[in-house]
Amino acid sequence: MENFTIRAFRPDDTTDVIDLWRECGLVVPWNNPQADIDRKYADSAQMFFVGELKNELAASCMAGYDGHRGWIYFLAVKSSQRRKGLASILVKHVEAELVKLGCPKVELMIRKTNNKVIAFYKSIGFDPDPVIVLSKRLIEDENHDFG
Repeated sequence: MENFTIRAFRPDDTTDVIDLWRECGLVVPWNNPQADIDRKYADSAQMFFVGELKNELAASCMAGYDGHRGWIYFLAVKSSQRRKGLASILVKHVEAELVKLGCPKVELMIRKTNNKVIAFYKSIGFDPDPVIVLSKRLIEDENHDFG
């Protein structure tokens, strides 16, 4: 898309990214978005991307690679800019960055009730895997309503 650029996240993007995540329903009470950003930035800032449209933050995506699988997190596009291909462009960018690291497969987690997002990922080539995701909280974020 014309005028859409992807770059690395910068700390001064924090407020805009959190606002975007709120708009997209990605902020939940059990995850502090500031802590999520701080952790990612400290761990692998080079895999935290924002997309700008006409110099305004319009999208974000975090990615990770653990040496076995790549992961996509927090893919978000402003509601006013959806259905224009921005998410697809951003995912392709993330996939290319993961390939540069030698990543053979990328995975992501979606709440099973989020049918629109599931349909989007299927439309760009993602398929459900026959797995169940289990989790265990090791560090509790402050219990606040971040939404």
